[in-house]
Amino acid sequence: MSNRVLIAGASIAGPALAHWLHRYGFEVTVVERAPVLRPGGQAVDLRGVAKEVARRMGLDQQIRAACTDTRGMSVVNRKNKRLAELRADQFEGDGMIAEIEILRGDPSAVLYGATKGDVEYVFGDRITELDETGNGVEARFASGVRRDFDVVVGADGLHSSLRAMVFGPEAEFVHHLGYLLCFFTVPNRLNLDSWALGYSEPGRMAGVRSIRDNKAAMAFLSIHAEPGGYDFRDTAGHKALLREHLAGMAWEVPWLLEQMDTADDFYFDTCSQTRMEHWSKGRVVLLGDAAFCPSPISGQGTSLAMIGAYVLAGELATSSGEHTAAFAEYERRMRGIVEATQKMGRDNAKRNAARNNFQLWVQRQLIRLMPYPPLKNLVTREMNKVINGIDLPDYRDLSHSSWPPAGRALGEQLGGGDRS
Repeated sequence: MSNRVLIAGASIAGPALAHWLHRYGFEVTVVERAPVLRPGGQAVDLRGVAKEVARRMGLDQQIRAACTDTRGMSVVNRKNKRLAELRADQFEGDGMIAEIEILRGDPSAVLYGATKGDVEYVFGDRITELDETGNGVEARFASGVRRDFDVVVGADGLHSSLRAMVFGPEAEFVHHLGYLLCFFTVPNRLNLDSWALGYSEPGRMAGVRSIRDNKAAMAFLSIHAEPGGYDFRDTAGHKALLREHLAGMAWEVPWLLEQMDTADDFYFDTCSQTRMEHWSKGRVVLLGDAAFCPSPISGQGTSLAMIGAYVLAGELATSSGEHTAAFAEYERRMRGIVEATQKMGRDNAKRNAARNNFQLWVQRQLIRLMPYPPLKNLVTREMNKVINGIDLPDYRDLSHSSWPPAGRALGEQLGGGDRS
């Protein structure tokens, strides 16, 4: 049985997988190149099936307790007049503003806290080489350590170094959707009460939402631009690029650019998708954004990571660690929801690509109409096809520990999938 698993990445996908693997009796090591967990970050969501995964983990209440509690968002003009709005309760908690919205660093902290007593975490190190043999994989680390494992999982994000090491250059798999974006914490200068504001001009967007019980706010800046040859770790270069493209933008943007310079949690990246024909090679498999990032504009990256971790761990347990069969079944079960989610991400990118004031006007009218039938019914129906686009298998009989009791609603609807 292959029971020694090495996971690269300690954000969300990695610790979620570690949680399940430990429950099934595997020995798990998680290596993270950062010296500590990364706090803050953009607001991420759990929708549809992913909420049931969190419940089965027994972490549903902890995750909900860390939510931003954003009740809705408004589109504003340069004078801060509200032109259109959407509320979180208008789409059963699964709309543009989700019932479970949480800053990216918070679910990571919840998952780490739930697993650190049972799983080995190694911070400040990274995998530099993998040597696969017939019986396992020898992993070599930047620290000079060498260790043997049965399976290696790359859960190290969109710019996965493990993916590049095993599958090939990033350019072969990462596809840009036309946006560059950033997030960082600022004071709640607008006195927002569990609310978000968004302002757009042709080719560029900005927004803020209150966080931390309205004691602070999370800023968002986005531009329509090609990534070029930029280094995703060049923070000074990212800020210079944003200043260039956002020069002269109205609303709160001049102040946000000032705050950007002193923010200690500045995050910048492309709005991109990871598309691959296969997520495994030999004893190495990819998970989360490293395998199938749907882009931030899909609102489904964290959900896919949580679902994928549940399925990958369950299939490894089902196959008694026989990785070839487990990886094949993991891909078969996940491929449909991944492709549907990525299509939604591409469609969202096209809809949001307002290049002139008329297109911005059309966007606002759609937001105004979205809460009303028949548009609401159409949006809800199409959204549900994506967020509930997988029948969750029931792996409870494989666990070495007790699960939360079987739920109703989603728990009853989705818990009966077979493992055949």
